[in-house]
Amino acid sequence: MRAAGWVLLVVLVLRLWVVEPLTVASDSMEPAVPQGSSVLMFKPGPALGGVGPRSLVVFAHPADGSLTLKRVVATAGQAVAIKDAVLVVDGAPVAEPGIDLSRIDATYFGPVTVPEGHVFVLGDNRGVSIDSRDFGSVPLSSIRATVPLPWIR
Repeated sequence: MRAAGWVLLVVLVLRLWVVEPLTVASDSMEPAVPQGSSVLMFKPGPALGGVGPRSLVVFAHPADGSLTLKRVVATAGQAVAIKDAVLVVDGAPVAEPGIDLSRIDATYFGPVTVPEGHVFVLGDNRGVSIDSRDFGSVPLSSIRATVPLPWIR
């Protein structure tokens, strides 16, 4: 019985402070993370410096506080724009092999500069994603976890 108690304690500690599953409720990250997929949130990720361009992050949505998964495309001090569907950071186009530009053709945004202590996040499915284009840059303090691993089905 003592071993079972230790196992339970280890599982509880891991879930509270290290990893936790999250089911993706929207299609805003498709095709990289399909709707209905589960991902593992790595809670120490933000504190360990794991937040940079291309990182998948989980944060409290500014409108309702729900946990939201998006991709970081720019960090503090960088200028972000979208020109005819192409992501442009600091004046240079960014290669995004997972983004279907034909689905978001004629999309324009910005440029805006990311404030200190913030990141700019976008959904991979830009045509339907509600992201930093709508609610602005995300404070680093709002990021709850990173997602270092692909989804689990």
